[in-house]
Amino acid sequence: MKPIHVAAAVIRNDQGQILLAKRPDDKHQGGLWEFPGGKVEAGESVEQALSRELFEELGIRPTTARPLIQVRHAYTDKSVLLDVWEVSAFTGEPHGAEGQPLAWVSPRQLNDYEFPAANQPIMAAARLPDQYLITPDELSPKELLNGVHKAVEQGVRLLQLRAPAMFDAQYRDLAVDVMGLCAGKAQVMLKGPLEWLGDFPAAGWHLTAEQLRKYVANGRPFPPQRWLAASCHNAEELALAAQMGVDFVTLSPLQATATHPDATPLGWQQAGELLQGFNQPAFLLGGMTPVERERAWQIGAQGIAGIRGLWPQE
Repeated sequence: MKPIHVAAAVIRNDQGQILLAKRPDDKHQGGLWEFPGGKVEAGESVEQALSRELFEELGIRPTTARPLIQVRHAYTDKSVLLDVWEVSAFTGEPHGAEGQPLAWVSPRQLNDYEFPAANQPIMAAARLPDQYLITPDELSPKELLNGVHKAVEQGVRLLQLRAPAMFDAQYRDLAVDVMGLCAGKAQVMLKGPLEWLGDFPAAGWHLTAEQLRKYVANGRPFPPQRWLAASCHNAEELALAAQMGVDFVTLSPLQATATHPDATPLGWQQAGELLQGFNQPAFLLGGMTPVERERAWQIGAQGIAGIRGLWPQE
């Protein structure tokens, strides 16, 4: 069954709210909320279809848009390929041109609305930023805290506390301090034994590839309201991450790095091919700096992850 190609949009206003539309009761998945858009017609590009659909449905024309995520989903009666773009500027005033109810909601309110199953990865992509900071491992706790404080002040919204050389007790103490620094400003992802999960209820958890293999048969270790990520390096690990139901992954190493000098880089082409069949947001890791962010979007990534390339400089 050839999937129906749909162009959809995560539309943001100046306050960062996202526009949702309610599906008519008599349509497929009727009565549920969705990200506006519609079918890509023969001979149309995704951008052309998006512009046409948003004008027909909402009376707006996108002026600034970029790829966000592609999602493939099979319902019992049809398959869809959702080509989702983020629209950050538009002309016109959005209104339900076809009589459909609309709602502007904050990213964190998305979980309060009921969406078709295919939309779940889009909700994650809409809530995540396009950069994922990972802390360097050769710094003292004081230097790490200073850097995290500076990063949050500079607008970092997602960070992983990575300190493989630390003793467990020292890492746990540092995690408490980092959680306090980031409260209400940035989402912290911790690493470590899953036995620690209950001690840090506000933290997300980033699984190593080894943990992913070990625990995948048990399924997701906590409810979907809490962020779960995993480190992936190949198609097999991406499949395991999808099976476990993670919210996002890092895919690495894209380029050669000082952190993992022995690892063979994937390169841009192979990374893009791996992401073609993966439905969740993915951050490219390995030699990344903000300069590569746009190229990452073009091959289907959420954005970039980085240690040295994103860590605040003195």
